[in-house]
Amino acid sequence: MKRAIAILVFNIMLYGISSAGIPMKSDVRDFRRLYSPKHEVRAVWLTTLGGLDWPGTYARTPEGVKRQKEELVRILDKLKDANINTVLFQARIRGTVVYPSKYEPWDGCMSGIPGKSPGYDPLLFAVEECHKRGMEIQAWVVTVPVGKWNGYGCKALRATHPSMLMRENADGYLNPADARAAGYIAGICREITERYDIDGIHLDYIRYPENMKLNISRSKARENITRIVRSVHDAVKSIKPWVKISSSPIGKLNDLSRYSSRGWNAFNKGCQDVELWMKEGLMDQIYPMMYFRDNNFFPFADDWSMRSSGKTVVPGLGIYFLSPKEADWKLSDITRQMYTLRRMGMGNAFFRSRFFTDNTKGLYDFVSRHFNFYPALVPPVTWHGMEPPLPPTEITVKNVSEYDVIEWNAGTDRSRSPYLTYNVYASSDYPVDTDDAANIVACRLYDLRMAVKNEKSRPRYYAVTAVDRYGNESAALQTVVSRPSSSSTGLIKNEGNYLRLPSKGKVLDAPYIILETLEGQAVATIPYRGSRADIRNIADGMYVLRSLNSKGITHRLGYVLIKR
Repeated sequence: MKRAIAILVFNIMLYGISSAGIPMKSDVRDFRRLYSPKHEVRAVWLTTLGGLDWPGTYARTPEGVKRQKEELVRILDKLKDANINTVLFQARIRGTVVYPSKYEPWDGCMSGIPGKSPGYDPLLFAVEECHKRGMEIQAWVVTVPVGKWNGYGCKALRATHPSMLMRENADGYLNPADARAAGYIAGICREITERYDIDGIHLDYIRYPENMKLNISRSKARENITRIVRSVHDAVKSIKPWVKISSSPIGKLNDLSRYSSRGWNAFNKGCQDVELWMKEGLMDQIYPMMYFRDNNFFPFADDWSMRSSGKTVVPGLGIYFLSPKEADWKLSDITRQMYTLRRMGMGNAFFRSRFFTDNTKGLYDFVSRHFNFYPALVPPVTWHGMEPPLPPTEITVKNVSEYDVIEWNAGTDRSRSPYLTYNVYASSDYPVDTDDAANIVACRLYDLRMAVKNEKSRPRYYAVTAVDRYGNESAALQTVVSRPSSSSTGLIKNEGNYLRLPSKGKVLDAPYIILETLEGQAVATIPYRGSRADIRNIADGMYVLRSLNSKGITHRLGYVLIKR
């Protein structure tokens, strides 16, 4: 079955995509169900440098603070509506930050005045608002560059750590060869991790300046960069081991046998030993900056995947090239990459947020209406070896006006309960299939209840799972369904030997029927021919009867009670 679905998806991908990257088949819902993974990173970089993505106004008064917050809320609402699940939020810029720090001064992007507080904590606000929407947020830390040599951030750092810096033309950098630089960056990341409920630390520009002439060997330079990575990893994981460590290396790891990196690669040019970082578990995720097209993209994406050591690889896509002011790429240049990455199980990240939410070349419409039609969960961090949490208990559903109010208990996993969130699923089929992304209603809920607008035209069943901070998900707690009585209209008649089959009518194309237990386990597949089916070899019990069409799509026909 899985192979048949994979072949079907491939055929749709190969023959059924328009020039804009949109499925052309009429049965779009079936396409979405078949090709919408439950787990996938869908990320954006949200840049605060110069207010490129946010903020667009300065906060110098209470009214200014309000406008800034409202602007971020609008951005996050748009991201949520497009089923984006990860925000890489720029917290450290160039020797300056957007939160109150004991290490570095305020960047001027928030208040308009370098070193001046905007009157609130933007990082705290961003964390709270992302979590309200079920999205993960990683604190994006620009690592080695500290801005212009005479710029505000660099001058402040020169006053406190002059020998830790190096100058390249007009710019200042932390010197990776100085062991103190690793401790300094680790201290900033530790500060963020201790004070904020972040989901990750995202290291950007963790490399030597690309035009710098090194006076040491490339291997030694890679060791210096890895020392910073290791220091950050150890500092963060010692406090909150579930916080992800990620980075955005140069988009090509190295030259390939058939394709050259053209001198721009992570390993040799940037002195980034990314493969080692993943192999040793220093990185949980990487977001390589793959701002290329065609043969400069696809072979190198495959190379990252093969070298991931099981860690999460999320290629960064240069959507800013869609802008006529940049390279004026076609929308299909990006959508083709997205479809290929999904087929490879890799997810994607957009650089930058504004080019996405501004709907450049129609990208936002494509993603929200077609590509990310259903939500997706961030893949779990399984390499830490944590067991899944216990499921919640005692689910209840109450109809209140136009809403179903679902409530549940946290269960008996008390030692982990403060760190648990909950996913809610819904379906007109019972039991709810929690492997189907189409059934996801809400992700990462902190509350033990939620309200969902009901559908009075058909019954709706619910399931709830608990999720730990590593992304491990419990078994599902399903709503209780009472056993149908013999007078129920959903109960299909039989006398213990033969089942009376519902008529296919003129529309239903289904060569088979499936009998499943109420837990979803198939016990028999029977040809859907004539008016009856042989059930003499089926044990007594309650079953769900489904039709199965040639595309592998099933529909529930009713319940069957076999009692001899």
